[in-house]
Amino acid sequence: MRKIVSYIISHLRIVYLVSVMAATVALILIMFPNDYQRVQYDHSVGSFWHGDDLYAPYDFPVMFSQDSIKEKAEHIKSASTYYFTIDSSARNTANASLATHHLTPLHNGIVRQSIQLAYNAPGYTNLDEDIKKHPVILLNGNVGHEVDPANIITPGDIRAFVRQSLTDSAAATQLATLIVDSILTPSIVFDPNRTHLELDSRLSQTRTSSRMIQQNERIVAKGQHIDEETALILASLEHEESLRHSSEYNSSLHYFGQALLCIIAFVALYIFLKNIRHPMLDDIKKVTFAFFIVIFISAVVALLVRTHPDLVLLAPICMVPILMRIFFDMRVALYIHIVAVIIIGNMVPNSYEFIFYQLVSGMMSIISVRNFEKRSNFFAVALVIFFTYSIIYVAGVLSTDTSFASIDPNRFLIFFLNAILTLLSYPLIFLFERMFGMTTNLTLMEISSTNTPALRELSQKAPGTFQHSMQVANISEDIINEIGGNALLTKVGALYHDIGKINAPLYFTENQNNGFNPHDNLDYEESARIITQHVRDGITLSKKYRLPEEVCDFIRTHHGTTVTGYFYAQAKLHNPAEEINISDFRYMGPTPFSRETAVVMLVDSVEAACKSLKSHDKDSIDMMVDHIIDDKIKLNQLNNCPLTLNDINHIRTRLKDQMMSIYHVRISYPVVK
Repeated sequence: MRKIVSYIISHLRIVYLVSVMAATVALILIMFPNDYQRVQYDHSVGSFWHGDDLYAPYDFPVMFSQDSIKEKAEHIKSASTYYFTIDSSARNTANASLATHHLTPLHNGIVRQSIQLAYNAPGYTNLDEDIKKHPVILLNGNVGHEVDPANIITPGDIRAFVRQSLTDSAAATQLATLIVDSILTPSIVFDPNRTHLELDSRLSQTRTSSRMIQQNERIVAKGQHIDEETALILASLEHEESLRHSSEYNSSLHYFGQALLCIIAFVALYIFLKNIRHPMLDDIKKVTFAFFIVIFISAVVALLVRTHPDLVLLAPICMVPILMRIFFDMRVALYIHIVAVIIIGNMVPNSYEFIFYQLVSGMMSIISVRNFEKRSNFFAVALVIFFTYSIIYVAGVLSTDTSFASIDPNRFLIFFLNAILTLLSYPLIFLFERMFGMTTNLTLMEISSTNTPALRELSQKAPGTFQHSMQVANISEDIINEIGGNALLTKVGALYHDIGKINAPLYFTENQNNGFNPHDNLDYEESARIITQHVRDGITLSKKYRLPEEVCDFIRTHHGTTVTGYFYAQAKLHNPAEEINISDFRYMGPTPFSRETAVVMLVDSVEAACKSLKSHDKDSIDMMVDHIIDDKIKLNQLNNCPLTLNDINHIRTRLKDQMMSIYHVRISYPVVK
């Protein structure tokens, strides 16, 4: 047991990855309907048959469409026979009720005539006029005979008779109500059980099929445009196969097969990411986010499959590559999109068409989202998606049906709504950033403005540090563009790397402009503590201003674990007999762990050091740049970052050029008197 626990702890990331994958597969299988015949044949009207010629494997009936069957059923119901039983005591009951009412002679006579009218006919019923539209059979015991429904008296007939007998309409209405509600009782009583049995019998005898398809008869040819008749035949074949094989269908094996297909797709994705050594696999938050997106879009598609399967192309599948591209790179976006489409395509009707649409449109959206730094780009991508869907549809219709008349305009409405729904990616980006603690270029663009609260405060309280940060940001961005990396993240990280100096700006030389140096009144350990404290203060301020964690990394690492060299050297020089504790002069670290943070460290050190040079000639600058970079390498400050020797040489050359550009010798202009 201990070995198992120890193995799980030592391989916690793999265990988590497997657990999340299993949970994702289980949720996908639960969300989609477990319908055996659902994926047997693609028979959506307006689509195309992409398989080989299909021949009938056996004789089977072609079922009427559901609308046709429903119409026949409504017709049978409208002409169904109504059964009534005879109540011979109804006349006596009505006469007895009349005796309890004190009416005028005129009204009394009208009531008696109404009783005679009601009970001399085949019968009186309290049902409405609708009864006269149906055949009527009167049952006397077990013997029944059909009567003309037009001769049956209803409450409407009684009211009409009373209105004809009385000139006063108000009195006629009152008297008719009295007769219908209080005096007359039905002489024929509706028998619902017998009526429903008769109706059910007729409905069960209704033909549900129009004709028979003979064995080996060709049903549909390869590339054929599927019209309503062909779709009906394919649906009938599905129904027949479902009836024949339902006894052999095993839902457990179905789930197992679907789960295996999902697992194969996810394993292929893992092998790809592992093979390219993508850092995504090392970050649990990013792995969780990727699986969450697959579950999210699967839920949207599953909802459409369960409610409106014909509208499955309405699902904004292209949100997957868009979101993946914004948070990761193009390769990850493409492969996650392919995996999502393969998994979902196996669960929806018209799989081939669905997969083709989504793969092509997904690729186009990834290309369109390449430089996603403006909100207007979202509308451009939505437009690309709409046109991609539309072109694929038109090309498919023309290639098989060779007629513009076969193009369904409703398809373009679906494509348009799909593109509109894709715009939801924009608000979802900010939601997912908060949920999973990740940062996109959109957020970096927002906080790169020098008008943000943090940078505005830095420029007001520590203007020298602000100018230094701007210089470092520009140089770092230029270098990372040359050697490769996230230039925007590098620029933003450089802008904020020294915000901790806001708390004690005068203790840093770039902010001392009046000749006063507060370090003159402090011992060297205290000065070093104040200097190194700006890293801790920067981390605190980054939380106050809610800066992304990726930006905070630049604050932590821009000095690595180096020592405040000046104060440490002064402490050793002025206290030769004492043992100086170097940890009192060391920054908290960690050392840079990415190309971006390493570049900012080097540029920060070089820019500050070159500014302090008395002479800014080429030899002095070259010597200082080489000294700074070699010193960082010697102190193992670049051991944890992926910079190569070639990258460092590029950085070295570029820094020398940049410093010379900044500190170039200006021409001395003559003074005109």
